[in-house]
Amino acid sequence: APSPTTAVPYTSVKCIDVRKSHHRTKWLMPWGPNHCKKLKDFDEAVSRQIEANDIVFAVHIPLPSKEMSPWFQFMLFIMQLDIAFKMDNDLKENAEITLDVSLAYRDDMFDDWEEIAHAIEIRKLKCTFGSPKTVESEGRHYDCDFLPFMEIGSVAHKYYLINIRLPVNDRKGINVGIGEIKDIRLVGIHQNGGFTKVWFAMKTFLTPSILIIMVWYWRRITLMTRAPVLLEKVIFALGISMTFINFPVEWFSIGFDWTWMLLFGDIRQGIFYAMLLSFWIIFCGEHMMDQNERNRLSGYWKQVGPIAVGSFCLFIFDMCERGVQLKNPFYSIWTTEVGTELAMAFIIVAGICLCLYFLFLCFMVFQVFRNISGKQSSLPAMSKARRLHYEGLIFRFKFLMLITLACAAMTVIFFIVSQVTEGHWKWGDVTIQVNSAFFTGIYGMWNLYVFALMFLYAPSHKNYGEDQSNGDLGVNSGEELQLTTTITHVDGPTEVYKLARKEAQE
Repeated sequence: APSPTTAVPYTSVKCIDVRKSHHRTKWLMPWGPNHCKKLKDFDEAVSRQIEANDIVFAVHIPLPSKEMSPWFQFMLFIMQLDIAFKMDNDLKENAEITLDVSLAYRDDMFDDWEEIAHAIEIRKLKCTFGSPKTVESEGRHYDCDFLPFMEIGSVAHKYYLINIRLPVNDRKGINVGIGEIKDIRLVGIHQNGGFTKVWFAMKTFLTPSILIIMVWYWRRITLMTRAPVLLEKVIFALGISMTFINFPVEWFSIGFDWTWMLLFGDIRQGIFYAMLLSFWIIFCGEHMMDQNERNRLSGYWKQVGPIAVGSFCLFIFDMCERGVQLKNPFYSIWTTEVGTELAMAFIIVAGICLCLYFLFLCFMVFQVFRNISGKQSSLPAMSKARRLHYEGLIFRFKFLMLITLACAAMTVIFFIVSQVTEGHWKWGDVTIQVNSAFFTGIYGMWNLYVFALMFLYAPSHKNYGEDQSNGDLGVNSGEELQLTTTITHVDGPTEVYKLARKEAQE
């Protein structure tokens, strides 16, 4: 597949809007048969006595002779301002720029433009000037940070038009002290159509794969003479959350203008990760070899609690950002003091919960391995069947913990790299090209992980020879110290246990 996203730079065209009533039904096109009257630069505007309020920055998406496609899935725009230094029009500290922005679409080059959104947004300017502020430095540009501009969760139309005004009002202090703006440049980021097709194909293929193993797994459990135990229920719930992510509802986004797909994708991913973190805790807890009463979800409230709180905080943060963008695509929670503090509060709380969770998990893994090493020393003294029972469980637990650590490490690396890639537009000097194989690989890896879990932990309902009878398992003897509640003497061993038993006999 091609790389996941493409970044396209756009430079706005300065149009003259000479009408007195700035009526928003009239759209100014930067090029084409009905293009606007243009300005080369602001010096020309001064010489022609054109006021700042009569200038509109127009950007047509995409570039001439191209079309947008629903396969692009989303559009994210970053703004960069070219601000020149002038002695009599200096950029003041903590300056704010007010943008009067409108977005429109059409599907034919000769149709009228239809408005999607209009908003008045305020952005904080964070700029530095490398040279001393003297007359000799006039005309040099400030080094300004990228500003978040717009995000749309679907690309349902062929052509888009952005009109940006910078209204000036000296009395109210609007757009005063923002320096001399030379140009407004945008960077448009969208998903590649080729990558989208590969992504959809993967989801379409993996959905029935996980569904089939889920049906098989649950059928195995219902064949048991006992009720399902907690670990089996949690593995099944993990399979449901994986199926929820897999289900290819994205196919509908090709024919429908569903702007909420980005938010829906975040929620689906959040449910899966919350379920995965809960599974790891319960998986370790159910492998404890202590005498505590297990097999109850209420016994894990201390560990599962932080997961629930952290997930809820991230959900609220996402609703405050992408939820509001459904109504106003130009909105960003990071543009205001209160919004930034609120967002940081949610992220910090979620981070604290994640740290507490990993402390709990590390402690439980340490306990399980300590108990296992203690149990291994007493294995030779056990009856053959009981020894094989524990050897199978120990092998399976260690194998799965190694796979889990590898999957978790890959996911953390993926998360950090994807954040750095997004941050390239914010930080400027860090560039990492994320290959599409990385995205599809991580996604396929978690599907394989859930598939393997259900396969390895499906209980067997088959009968074995005399050496496998209830009595020989030592159920009533002092040896009985169950390593997990998944396997019971009534139902016999699992696939991994059979594997270990066969090897031991050979």
